Amino acid sequence: MAFIDPVAVALAEDVGSGDLTSRFFIPETHQSQARILAKQTAIVAGTGPARSTFQQVDGDLVVEVIAPDGAQIRPDDTILLISGRTRSILTGERVALNFLQRLSGVATLTRAFVEAVKGTGAQILDTRKTTPGLRRLEKDAVAAGGGTNHRMGLFDAVMVKDNHLLAKPDLAATIQALRKKHPDILIELEADSLQQVREFVRLPGVDVILLDNMNPDEMRACVALRRPGLKFEASGGVNMQSVRSLAETGVDFISVGQLTHSASAIDFSLELL
Repeated sequence: MAFIDPVAVALAEDVGSGDLTSRFFIPETHQSQARILAKQTAIVAGTGPARSTFQQVDGDLVVEVIAPDGAQIRPDDTILLISGRTRSILTGERVALNFLQRLSGVATLTRAFVEAVKGTGAQILDTRKTTPGLRRLEKDAVAAGGGTNHRMGLFDAVMVKDNHLLAKPDLAATIQALRKKHPDILIELEADSLQQVREFVRLPGVDVILLDNMNPDEMRACVALRRPGLKFEASGGVNMQSVRSLAETGVDFISVGQLTHSASAIDFSLELL
């Protein structure tokens, strides 16, 4: 699959045939320095695509990252400094800010979940519930917030869910064949009952059992069936109110869809100096 640069797509969408306002109201040779500043407390993410935005607009712009991805910022902290043609700075402004506000929102929400389960040993995972075209960037933002990336897509891990099980595959034989073809691939099975977990625990070659929409007591009973090398993941309706109690059941991972589908944007601004 060919790589599509999300920065180039965003610039094409916003700039199109050219920035008419800057072209007519800013002299071509006018030079400026600008800074992007935070308007609220947050965890930074998206400095890479923000910098790339300005450099794709104008390769002569000088962009300095002051607060790198993963840094905690407060109101009025400087994130980037940009120097060069004023036209170019203003042309790239909105796209750069869009990447920063979206991705910093993901990192900030992730950090809150990570802090909520601190000391339990459970890792916060992202999901495939991402903005189309931005998956790599959003998963990078999760990592910047201290979370752990789950599979990137359908191609780099196996997750057998209830809809797959409706076809009634021979699980033991299929897992054996899969292991022969892809010996290092992660294999995860989704379970929604203790009885299903009992069946899955006996299957060789399974790495993770996902406990779907179970309450903490059910999860504890499932985790008690653990065999060496097998891990458990909690999933389904996880929020800030429930995540600590889920982590305390002994699961290894907690997947949180809202990290990428419901994170609130962080407020940033660009000002010319």
